[in-house]
Amino acid sequence: MTSEEAAPQRQKKSNWLIRLWPVALILIALAVAYMSGLHHYLSLETLERKHQYLKAYVEANLLLTFAIFLVVYTLVTVTMLPGAGIVTIAGGLMFGLVGGSAATAIGATIGASLLFFAAQTSVGKPLRERAGPFVKKIEAGFRDDALSYMFFMRLMPVVPFPVANIAPAILGARPRDFIFTTFIGILPGVIAYTWIGAGLGGVFDRGEDLDLNAFAGQLGPPLIALALVSLIPVIWKRVRKPKDTKL
Repeated sequence: MTSEEAAPQRQKKSNWLIRLWPVALILIALAVAYMSGLHHYLSLETLERKHQYLKAYVEANLLLTFAIFLVVYTLVTVTMLPGAGIVTIAGGLMFGLVGGSAATAIGATIGASLLFFAAQTSVGKPLRERAGPFVKKIEAGFRDDALSYMFFMRLMPVVPFPVANIAPAILGARPRDFIFTTFIGILPGVIAYTWIGAGLGGVFDRGEDLDLNAFAGQLGPPLIALALVSLIPVIWKRVRKPKDTKL
């Protein structure tokens, strides 16, 4: 192979490496979070020990605490650290139902959008270019009903949050549709967990135990029902399609 023939391949490889910088940045942030032990603080035990301090700090520094909370939630979402549910509960504990729900929805949407853009600009386009016919067919179907599919992923409890952030980027979702479905789609779960946090101070003060697993089990059926409802437009279009082709 001559140097002239090898030059385009080197350029292509260089462009691929350049596109991977968002992924590298996320991996670095994840490594820093684990090395700093941030994930150890995302627990109910930490909230129980610190809830009086947190509430006092919020009363003295409301705007600063709100901003810090947004940054923390964004980082937890982008780095895909476990414990986002605990942070959501903490938002309710610190800011109440309305303030906590707003803070969590904003922070989660920002973090999810950053992860979406990272996947879209780094691996999304190359994967779509190399995808086979089956994947391209899935991509085409996804684009036809992107809003319904993204709402379904947001509401279905078995779909991990990172998957719901990355899959739309690979399948070619439009950013505005992704942001819209993320903010609206996460609200039912956000409000439910924030509601727990809003009453958590009293639970701790009374020395009661909080069973999150039992709560998650109660939350699952209504979220599954909402997820299935979000697919009604897709099902309706599939049912009507044969009739339309005969006209």
